[in-house]
Amino acid sequence: MNLRRRNKRHVEMHNSALNDILFILLLFFLIVSTLANPNVIKLTLPKATSNTKATQTVVVSIDQSRQFFVGTGKVDFAQLREALMPRLANADVNNTIVINAEKSVPIEDIVSVMEIARELNAKVVLGTAKPGTNR
Repeated sequence: MNLRRRNKRHVEMHNSALNDILFILLLFFLIVSTLANPNVIKLTLPKATSNTKATQTVVVSIDQSRQFFVGTGKVDFAQLREALMPRLANADVNNTIVINAEKSVPIEDIVSVMEIARELNAKVVLGTAKPGTNR
């Protein structure tokens, strides 16, 4: 006795519409992911037409033997304040002192020049070399 059915039913699923739906969903998520960025803070930034470099009114240089120079003239540290006062008085409102110091100069010398500049109500900029230069 053969109890098996002779007519087997083949179940088929047509997936051609499924490919279209997946393609549309993929496009939708790609577009939405580029538009939505939760880590962005929207700010209105000020615009500037000039460069942001400080105007060099007075340059104080310190060489490796700890000698101080105002401009190109050598000055003892005791007379540094007196040498800076007339130069800052002749400058405009933006009193700025640029400190150029050798790498080997102790930080105490640089800080002492910064303290004098603070007492004279001047801004201080520490001059550095560009990255990649041998200086």
